[in-house]
Amino acid sequence: MSMHTTLVHVHVKEDCVDTFIEASKANHLASIQEPGNCRFDVLQSPDDPTRFVLYEAYTSADDAAAHKQTAHYLAWRATVADMMARPRIGEPFRGLFPDL
Repeated sequence: MSMHTTLVHVHVKEDCVDTFIEASKANHLASIQEPGNCRFDVLQSPDDPTRFVLYEAYTSADDAAAHKQTAHYLAWRATVADMMARPRIGEPFRGLFPDL
């Protein structure tokens, strides 16, 4: 059985970096408590602090879809919407290892 993973590529406005990190930390802390969540990492580029990748891993596509209905995700999405330098891009992957 493989994990349902998504790499979300985010590029925020330069003056929004700290606020984005704060909002993303709250989303991370709530997301890792969700049923079916395996990982929810927030990564920042060392070369460009305005670029982030969110690494989301769930046991199933249904669990990943349920994440997008949670109050904390909806609050995060509304909070960071105007911080985006360009639209974020979600790139789905099938997690092969570790095995579930």
